[in-house]
This record gives sequence, structure tokens and C-alpha cells, in this order.
Amino acid sequence: MDYEIKPNAVYTSEESRKLLKVSESTIKRILKKGLIKANKVGRQYRILGKEILRLVSPEVEKQAAQTYLAVKKKVVNKINKW
Repeated sequence: MDYEIKPNAVYTSEESRKLLKVSESTIKRILKKGLIKANKVGRQYRILGKEILRLVSPEVEKQAAQTYLAVKKKVVNKINKW
């Protein structure tokens, strides 16, 4: 398999899963949560390469880390009030 993700290429969810090196359940969760924009054709998803690239970009990772830290802070504050 070609490991270069081409921004304008269209990938199936299986191809995207292999490119991202994640399990089948993880790619389903990513699609269900809308972390990757995809179009459903029949019973299968089609994903643009630029969506896969966006997901693995440092900017998205940074946003995910910030969200995690904000949630963690809320949980810690809630626990500390007990």
C-alpha cells in the first residue's frame, strides 16, 4: 500500500484505517464522532485525503490536548469539592 496520503484522493474507511494504523472500531468511532468528514456512498464511507491529513496534523493534536486538559481540570475541581 502507498503510504503517502494524497489530499485530493478518495479513500475508503478500510484504506483510511490502514493509513492511520488504527483498529476497525477506532475508525468507526472517528467517523461516528465526526472527527473526519466523510460521505456515505451506499453502505460505505468515502474520505478525502485532506481529512485524514487534517486529523493527524499537529494543530488538531494541540486542540485535542487542550480539550483533554480542560475536561481534566473540571473533573479534578469537582472531585476536590467533595
